[in-house]
Amino acid sequence: MSWYRNTVWFVKGLREYTRGGYESASKHFNPADVEVDVGGRSFLVTGSNSGIGKATAKEIARRGGTVHLVCRNKERAEVAREEIVTETGNQNIFLHIVDISNPKEVWKFAEKFRNEHKLNVLINNAGCMVNNRELTGDGLEKNFATNTLGTYILTTALLPLLEKEADARVITVSSGGMLVQKLNISDLQSENGTFDGTMVYAQNKRQQVVLTEQWAKAHRNIHFSVMHPGWADTPAVRLSMPDFYEKMKNSLRTEAQGADTVVWLAVSAEATKLPSGLFFQDRQPVATHLPLASTHSPPEDEEKLMAVLEEFSQKFRSSSPG
Repeated sequence: MSWYRNTVWFVKGLREYTRGGYESASKHFNPADVEVDVGGRSFLVTGSNSGIGKATAKEIARRGGTVHLVCRNKERAEVAREEIVTETGNQNIFLHIVDISNPKEVWKFAEKFRNEHKLNVLINNAGCMVNNRELTGDGLEKNFATNTLGTYILTTALLPLLEKEADARVITVSSGGMLVQKLNISDLQSENGTFDGTMVYAQNKRQQVVLTEQWAKAHRNIHFSVMHPGWADTPAVRLSMPDFYEKMKNSLRTEAQGADTVVWLAVSAEATKLPSGLFFQDRQPVATHLPLASTHSPPEDEEKLMAVLEEFSQKFRSSSPG
């Protein structure tokens, strides 16, 4: 059935995920939802030196929020911070250099951050699509280490900080590509069969949807959401999917359009009137499975994913400095 899922997803994408889909959906947006002042609230955005992450950070900064940029590359991050400060006039933009694919580094950062800052909203945006199987220094497959384990560790490590605040939120930037994948807990690090970076990425994004649903059940005081930004023209898309980019470049969304629903989920009062744990596209909750796609998983598989990630997490926590 994979051919069916891929075909339906692509046809759906041509209709909804492009710039035209955004323009059509945005006719129904209420501008007042995001015309808010978030001064005094603290936001952490991973992968925020470019693309959707930077666009999100900029829009939050415009609204007066304190923004913590978590980036891997110091030089690019400093340029991004300066741009955000200059364009928004907001000086409360702080930079943290962290490689989300390095679990020890993520733990070290999160534990330090917990002792020094408050946090109202966590935005898990950092991600990668590595098209050949690569291992990190810890022997982890790089896509899994960044997209799934890094997201898991950072979120769980910061939950105690979020629990202290009113109207705390966690937003994870996923992808409509997850619609073609059923959760596979038997091969989390893609060791078996032919390695396909696009499908590994899609599997990671399915895992993020499951994480969000599980966290929402376990932490009732925090509003969790996961979203698809549509197909946007970002540096990551150009680098990781050059053929797709060439085919679709005239129809791709802008970075700001891709970030719109992230911003809405992060700042609007309307977002938290909807149940925690949902998957969003263009400010609306949407289904996490295509019709007839056979991508539903038994509850025990979803619970097993959480258990395996917790085991990984604690292993790296015990060996992290400090």
